[in-house]
Amino acid sequence: MTISSFLRRASSYLHGHPACFKALVLVTLSSGSLVAYSDSQSETDRVSRDLNQKEQKKKKVVVLGTGWAGTSFLKDIEVSSYDVQVVSPRNYFAFTPLLPSVTCGTVEARSIVEPVRKIIKKRNGEIEFFEAECVKIDAANNKVLCHSNLDENLGGNGEFSLDYDYLVIAVGAQVNTFNTPGVKENCYFLKEVEDAQKIRASVIDCFEKAVLPGLSEEDRKTFLHFVIVGGGPTGVEFAAELHDFIQEDLINIYPMVKDLVRITLVQSGDHILNMFDERISSFAEQKFQRDGIEVSTGCRVLGVSDKSLSVKMKSGGEVYSIPHGLVVWSTGIGTRPVVRDFTEQVGQGNRRVLATNEWLRVKGSENVYALGDCATIDQRKIMEDILSIFKAADKDNSGTLTIDEFQDVVDDILVRYPQVELYLKSKHLMDVTDLLRDPEGNQRESVDIEGFKSALSLVDSQLKSLPATAQVAAQQGAYLSRCFNKRQQCQEHPEGPRRFTGSGHHRFRPFRYKHFGKFAPLGGEQAAAELPGDWISMGHSTQWLWYSVYASKQVSWRTRMLVVSDWTRRFIFGRDSSRI
Repeated sequence: MTISSFLRRASSYLHGHPACFKALVLVTLSSGSLVAYSDSQSETDRVSRDLNQKEQKKKKVVVLGTGWAGTSFLKDIEVSSYDVQVVSPRNYFAFTPLLPSVTCGTVEARSIVEPVRKIIKKRNGEIEFFEAECVKIDAANNKVLCHSNLDENLGGNGEFSLDYDYLVIAVGAQVNTFNTPGVKENCYFLKEVEDAQKIRASVIDCFEKAVLPGLSEEDRKTFLHFVIVGGGPTGVEFAAELHDFIQEDLINIYPMVKDLVRITLVQSGDHILNMFDERISSFAEQKFQRDGIEVSTGCRVLGVSDKSLSVKMKSGGEVYSIPHGLVVWSTGIGTRPVVRDFTEQVGQGNRRVLATNEWLRVKGSENVYALGDCATIDQRKIMEDILSIFKAADKDNSGTLTIDEFQDVVDDILVRYPQVELYLKSKHLMDVTDLLRDPEGNQRESVDIEGFKSALSLVDSQLKSLPATAQVAAQQGAYLSRCFNKRQQCQEHPEGPRRFTGSGHHRFRPFRYKHFGKFAPLGGEQAAAELPGDWISMGHSTQWLWYSVYASKQVSWRTRMLVVSDWTRRFIFGRDSSRI
C-alpha cells in the first residue's frame, strides 16, 4: 500500500469517527522517519464556525413580567432556539387566587410563591433574569428601558436597556381607582402578596385599637367596621375569609368586642358576582345575609377619607357616609403606565389595554406580543370576510354555494372564527350547514351571496372579550411558547387554517381559550362553581372540589405541599392571629 493511499483511507476513517479527530496517525516509513497526519484542526474550526453561526441565528426574546402569562411562557419555551431574558420587579411567581386566604392567615404568604430562578432553570440552556421594572418600550429601535429599585447607588441610577428581536409583554394590570378621591391614600388593595400581608397586619391592628381603654363604643364600632368596595370574585372571597377569621378565631381572643364587628360589601351593580350565573349570585347574597355580612348594591363611592366613605345611591341619588376602620378596594383593573405609553406608539391610544390579533401579536407591531390582563384579543368578524369566504368556497364560480362546497371550508371557518361555534351552541344547532336552512327549516340545495350573508349575519353577536383571569393568562402563555418552539418548523412547512383574504395558510392555529370552570369560595366551608358544560355546583362538596383543584394547580410540589399543610394546620389549630 502506498503512503498516499493509506493517508486517504485514514482521512476517510477519521471523518467517519469524530472521536478520533484529535489522534495523530503515525506512519512508519521505510527510511525510519515519521510523518504526522492530523485532520483535527480543520474539523475543529468547522465545528466552531457551525456553533457560532447557530448562536448568531438565535433570536433575542425579552419577557416583561413573571405573573401567570409570563411564567407559563417561560416554563415551556425552548431556550436552545432563543436567547431569553426576563425583566420583572419581583423575583417570584405568586398564586394570586389564594391572596384572600393570605390576608387572614388561612395560608401563609411563602406557601403560594415560587422563586422565578427555580422556574426558569433549564437543562438545555439558560434564561437570564433581571429584577427591575420596564419603564419604557422603544418599539422603533427594538429596545426596552428598565429601572432597578434594588440599589440607588447602581451605575446610571439603576437604569439599563435591553435589545430584542421579539418582545413578550405580560406585565399584568394595576388596580383601577376610577380617579376616586382618597382611594390611593386610604384604601388597601389586593393585587400582590405584599398587599395581603399589609391587610393581615391591619386587621389585627383594628382589633388591638378597639380594646384600648378610654374609647367610646362609637369609636370601637368604627375601628371594627371592615368595608370591601367591589362585589367581584376577589372582594367576595375576601369578605368570606374575613368573616370566617373573625368568627372562628378573633372573637375567641377579643370576646369583649365580638358584638361590635361589622363587615360591609359595597357594590355598584345590582348584584354581587354578576359575572357568574344568576343562581350563584343569589346563593352568595343569601349566604352573606345569613352570616351577617351587609351587602349594599347599587352604590357608588364618591370619596374615601381616613375615617369614612362617601357613598351615593344610584336609584334615589341619596349621599351618605360610612365610617370604617379598614377599606379594601377591589373594583377592577387599570392600565399600567408602560402599557399606556406603548399603546400611543402603536396607534392604540384610545384603548385601555393592548389589542392583539388571534395569534396574540400586538396590532401595529410585527414583533411584539401581549398576554394576560394587559391585553385583549381583537377577534376578527366573519362579516368582514364574508365575500372572501364565499369566493373561496364557490370553486366553480357559479355565483351560488352548494352544501358540498360549503362543507369544504367549514373546518377553516370554525378555526378562524370561533364565534361561529358559540353561535351554534346558543341556537342549539348541530352543524354549521344548519345555518343555510330556509325559514321553514328545510335544507337549501344552494344559496347566493345575499342568502349566505343573511345566514351568518348574527354570528358576530357572540363576540366577547376574554375575562382578566389567571386561567386565561396561563393558557395564553403556554400557547405562545408552543408557537415560538414551532416557528422554524412552520416556516418550512406552513400549517393552520386557510387565509380567506389571501392565498395559502396561516402558520399557526389562532389562540382558543378553553374554559375549565371558575370558583367563588363563600366561607363556612361552602363554595359555588361554574363547571364546563354549564354545570352549577354549590355547597360543602364544592368547597372540597375547590381545595383539590387549587392544590393541583400549584406551580411546584413544594408550594403544593405547603398549601395543603397550611389548610391542615388551620383545621387543627386555627389561624394565627399575630401581627407578623
